[in-house]
Amino acid sequence: MSASAPARPGGRRRVRVPGVPALSAVAVGGVVAGAASLDFALANDGIGPELGEPLVIASIWSWTIVAYFLGGMLAWSRRPASRFGPLMIVTGAVCFLVTLSWTTSDVPFTIGQTLDKLPTALFLHAFLAFPTGRLEGPLEKGVVAVAYATAILLEPARMAVGEYGPHNLFGVASAPAAFNVVRDVQLVVLAGCCLGGVAIIAIRRRRRGRPLRRSLALLNDAFALGLVMIAVFFLANLVDAPAVAQIRWITFVVLGLAPVAFLIGIAHARLARSSVGELLVELRDDSSAAGLAPALGRALRDPSLALAFWLPEFETWVDIDGRAVDLPGSGDGRATTLVEHDGARLATLVHDRALEEEPELLAAVGAAAAIALENGRLHAEQRAHLEELRGSRARVIQAGQRERQRLERDLHDGAQQRLIALSLELRRLEEQLGSDPNARSRLDLARREIATSLAELRDVARGLHPAVVSGHGLAVALEQLAALAPVPVRLCVDLGTRLPEDVEVAAYYVVSEGLANVAKHATATSARVDVTRSDGRAIVEVVDDGAGGADTERGSGLRGLADRVEALGGRLRVWSPPGDGTRLRAEMPCA
Repeated sequence: MSASAPARPGGRRRVRVPGVPALSAVAVGGVVAGAASLDFALANDGIGPELGEPLVIASIWSWTIVAYFLGGMLAWSRRPASRFGPLMIVTGAVCFLVTLSWTTSDVPFTIGQTLDKLPTALFLHAFLAFPTGRLEGPLEKGVVAVAYATAILLEPARMAVGEYGPHNLFGVASAPAAFNVVRDVQLVVLAGCCLGGVAIIAIRRRRRGRPLRRSLALLNDAFALGLVMIAVFFLANLVDAPAVAQIRWITFVVLGLAPVAFLIGIAHARLARSSVGELLVELRDDSSAAGLAPALGRALRDPSLALAFWLPEFETWVDIDGRAVDLPGSGDGRATTLVEHDGARLATLVHDRALEEEPELLAAVGAAAAIALENGRLHAEQRAHLEELRGSRARVIQAGQRERQRLERDLHDGAQQRLIALSLELRRLEEQLGSDPNARSRLDLARREIATSLAELRDVARGLHPAVVSGHGLAVALEQLAALAPVPVRLCVDLGTRLPEDVEVAAYYVVSEGLANVAKHATATSARVDVTRSDGRAIVEVVDDGAGGADTERGSGLRGLADRVEALGGRLRVWSPPGDGTRLRAEMPCA
């Protein structure tokens, strides 16, 4: 049993899984980097006036460094093929290098100050590239590229004309006016890039809908809030707002929340994987096909999950009821995971796209539900066969109805017209024969035989296809049947508007067969015919006061009626208790 998404064209590239030594080195490096940055801040009293509270700023920034290292390590270990983990690690490392500007040595200070705005571009890159580590389109790539260029190129320009102290190796000359221009351009562009990133996240949310998994929604909210706070901080610096120090603290705290939200998402995913055991128990207690999709949805924390089963015989995907379905496309905000058994397609899970980041969970749930999915596929296949049988029966009856209409037209336009013409010819012949009584007697006999043949042909034609139904409606046709019945018939037709023609024809045959049985078997003194419409269904009842005890298993009349009614999605029932009459009831959808 396996669960996998369709392979990419050309196959998947080989991914090197990080080993324990590499992951341990990242974790240790993150802790050491965080501790070192805290030590830089505490050892340099000169940063106090710039940062406000050195211990608070240093602690928050050190936590951010450690959090991005550890979050990146976990992301890398869980998704070696994704670039998001290494991107988080690089972000943490650059955040550490920035703290070199808190030192009093020339080279480290210059390196740290040169990279001062680079974390902004990295945060933007990471937030927009989640969860694959790759930017999706030209808009995201353009915004991130502008941010990188602004952070990398304009910071050395600022250092060249600004007052950064004696440790600035890039210092050339003091030019406050030039420094302010470069600074303003840099802050405005970076703030604009961050707000552009927020807009991109909002557009994604609008296009895909709010994530169904709460952990992913929390992470997206943390990303957007972090970019907003960076933009607010830069703009506050631009206008020399009085609360810059407080805004800086809030910004650092929010940036440190993103990896926390990521860790919460990982914990949530692990809890979700633990639900596989609960799924097995649930499927064991309730193995019904109808409850399969809800059970899988609960296990995957995705209430929108749907199932599609592959039927090789029909070469199509169907739902649990056997109806053909189309799998969602790439732009529908949904994703599919193929579940296979012994290399053969079994089913597809249609789920929230966020679950693509949990292939192990999808595989575990698919494997746990293998037997239930196979049973569900067999159930869907059975329903598909029933649907095909129902459609085939309807097509057979429709074809028979068309043939009966053709025969009725042929009799009306052919044999009946020739008999009528013959009758007229005999009348003209009678006028030519004069007063020969023997000849007139024989002509009268011939005309009576012709009239009898015409009546019989009309009865045959009416039995083949009730043309009066198509021409004048069901009520008129039933009035004719009631008038010709051998017992008094109380007729009640309450439909409002006309029914579809196939339903009207079926109702006519139900009444016709019911009254014919009254004449043949019931020994009844009266009958009642009711035709009504209720809740989108046409209801036809034929009731008599005869002897009852009708054998519904013998004869083809009622069986043929049942086929005709069921082919329309309806149902035919007969009650015939001995000594208490017979009741024939047909219900057919007519909406």
